[in-house]
Amino acid sequence: MTPNPAEEIVKIVDRENCPIGAVTRQIMRQQKLIHQASYILVFNSGGELFIQKRTKSKDIYPGYWDLAAGGVVQAGESYEESAHRELREELGLANAKLRFLFDQYYEDADNKVWGRIFSCTSNGPFTLQTEEIDYGRFIPPAEIAHLHQTEPITPDGLQLLPRILL
Repeated sequence: MTPNPAEEIVKIVDRENCPIGAVTRQIMRQQKLIHQASYILVFNSGGELFIQKRTKSKDIYPGYWDLAAGGVVQAGESYEESAHRELREELGLANAKLRFLFDQYYEDADNKVWGRIFSCTSNGPFTLQTEEIDYGRFIPPAEIAHLHQTEPITPDGLQLLPRILL
C-alpha cells in the first residue's frame, strides 16, 4: 500500500535553513511553513534535461512541467538521502552519482522552500512513478523558455533556469 503523502513527516526550517521541527506534509502546506527539498537535474549524455509532467493530483503545481526530479526532505533525512530516495521513487534510478550544484531559497504565496540542487547523468530508461508523474521527456535546456510560453513550468524550477544555462 502506498503511504499517503499528506501524512509524511517533513523537516521544517527557518529562513536561515536551520531545522526547527517536523510536521506532516499536510500541515506544512496548510501553514505554508519553510521546508527543505531536493532537486535533481537529470541530463542525458547529449546534455538534454529530463523534464516531468506532474500529475493533476499533486499538492502543489499540479499539471505543471517540473525541471527536476526530487521532493520534500523528510524528518531525519539529509538532502542527499532525499535526493537518492526521490530518484528511486520517481524515476527508478538507483545509485546515481549526484553532483552538488548549489542551494537556493524560493518563496511564493503557497510555497517556501530551501532547495539543494544536484545533477546527474542518465540516458534512462526510467520507470516513472505514476502517482506523481504523467510522463517525461528530454529537452535541450535552451528550449525550456520557449516551452514555458505555452505550458506552465513550476516556478521554483524556473528560478533554476538561469543558473543551469550558464
